[in-house]
Amino acid sequence: MRFAIFLIATILTFGALKLGADILSPLVLALVTGVILAPLTDFLRRLGMPITLAALAILSFGLLLLMAVVFLAEPLIWKVVGELPKLKYEVRNIVEEFRTIIQGIDEVNKGVEEVLGTDGADSTAKAEGGDTAVPSLTDALFFAPVLVAHFLIFSGSLFFFLLTRNGIYNWLSHFIARDKPDVIRERLHTAEHLVSRYFVTISIINAGLGLVLSIVLMLIGLPSPFVWGAVAAVLNFVLYLGPLAVTVGLFLAGLIAFSGPMALLPPVAFLMLNVFEAQFVTPGLIGRNISVNPLLIFVSLLFWLWLWGPLGGIIAIPVLVIAMVMLDLFEQIPDTTEQ
Repeated sequence: MRFAIFLIATILTFGALKLGADILSPLVLALVTGVILAPLTDFLRRLGMPITLAALAILSFGLLLLMAVVFLAEPLIWKVVGELPKLKYEVRNIVEEFRTIIQGIDEVNKGVEEVLGTDGADSTAKAEGGDTAVPSLTDALFFAPVLVAHFLIFSGSLFFFLLTRNGIYNWLSHFIARDKPDVIRERLHTAEHLVSRYFVTISIINAGLGLVLSIVLMLIGLPSPFVWGAVAAVLNFVLYLGPLAVTVGLFLAGLIAFSGPMALLPPVAFLMLNVFEAQFVTPGLIGRNISVNPLLIFVSLLFWLWLWGPLGGIIAIPVLVIAMVMLDLFEQIPDTTEQ
């Protein structure tokens, strides 16, 4: 009976998370961000800054950083838009080359169609109407209020979490375990420490990856190497899918900038750097005490991506680390690297 109740409650929780994504996704992102920034809040308080001013300062700094990222990314966005016709032409050439390779198979298909008495024109009808429609200015205007609402929810939730964090932790400690609130409070602060350490370390690693990739791409001769390095550093926060997106982007950029086998050099260089980072740098700097089973990481990533899309991919690992700390599971996961 308890298992059935737990299963029903879990399904209802997942359904609520899915249906309430417009409100809950920026709210959870704000809470995760608050956990990451909690040590910085404590540092400002130790300097004598009032908690309200400290929370406001951190929020303002974060918004300025976000505006700076958008400002720096704007040239790349317009450059990609300007290169779309050329990219389309290059992709069309690749498709034509593959079409000539499989032309013999196409001739066999036509022979089979003639034997069966079917009309190839009917079975391979082509869509009319040209290119895929690009979102119009009206679509962007209708989508803007949603972004504004998400931004306000995120900003307000982050500010009030930083402002009342200790009170929230005290309430949760007594709510979860009235007989042992100190244990829960200690685990909450441990989760803060581990998630903050994880995020800061990963940020340094990703910044180093972006810098090295920029230098390599500059030596190769790919245009805008530092922009690609910044993109790789940001997308590397989303495990698996982020590096895959960068690899595809560098492959398309190589098709635009080079011809022949040189087009494969940028994605291959990134893959080599990413494999070195994932296999040697990250495990060495993160440490064994916050290592997470790769299967749990993959399942968590798939679940949150399905639930909330790219935003879920950002919070997947921090939420997993927090949950494992609260359940005291880190010491119970066997290390399989030596087996």
